[in-house]
Amino acid sequence: MARLRIIPRLDIKGPNLIKGIRLEGLRVVGDPHEFALRYYEQGADELVFMDIVASLYQRNNLTDIIARAADRVFIPITVGGGIRSLDDVNTLLRSGADKVAINTAAIKRPALIAEVSRRYGAQCMVLSVEAKQRGPGRWEAYTDNGREPTGLDVVEWVERAVALGAGEVMLTAVDQEGTRKGLDLDLLRAVAACVEVPVIASGGFGPVEQLAGAAQAGASGVAIADALHWDRTTIAQLKQQAAAMGLEVRL
Repeated sequence: MARLRIIPRLDIKGPNLIKGIRLEGLRVVGDPHEFALRYYEQGADELVFMDIVASLYQRNNLTDIIARAADRVFIPITVGGGIRSLDDVNTLLRSGADKVAINTAAIKRPALIAEVSRRYGAQCMVLSVEAKQRGPGRWEAYTDNGREPTGLDVVEWVERAVALGAGEVMLTAVDQEGTRKGLDLDLLRAVAACVEVPVIASGGFGPVEQLAGAAQAGASGVAIADALHWDRTTIAQLKQQAAAMGLEVRL
């Protein structure tokens, strides 16, 4: 079983770290820089920053936040939201990001996936997927923070995107996101089975036992927000519990 990464997810609106339920009903949590440092010091394997209003304003506004974090955080940083061109990618990488997560622009123009992968390497090109269930074993890809349906089948879209050059998938189960009811392991299993790139499970993390379920379903990592932001657990505690379950984690 591959090592499971514990990845805090920081959703950003303006200058604030926020959290919602199913990507709606957003509440301010605090200063994203303070939380990023806390999670780094706790032993996070990576960090994900998502500008959740970037699609509305058609640009990513996280350059200053990323630059500030990268000055004191020495683990991989993924940035998503509003990335539409190679120029956008270049700006974020120069600010300190290691990877970019692209959803809306990739769906509108799939060639962007290949362009990013060729220019910066497949490891830099993360496909961000917002999935909603549409029937037994069937999920639809959404854009614009889970608001806009695309008509695309999630599994088929992921397969196509990986073939174009996506080197990683961040898979957000919108139906579960922020609910504390647990990851959508069926969704995770369906996606992980169809590609050979790392898949990050996001949305709904609840009982710690789900770390084992996620690993068994094929996840390379789990993105966690609510449980960490509201101090229901710490990264150190999660890793200790994961290790006790026989999972390989970086302690």
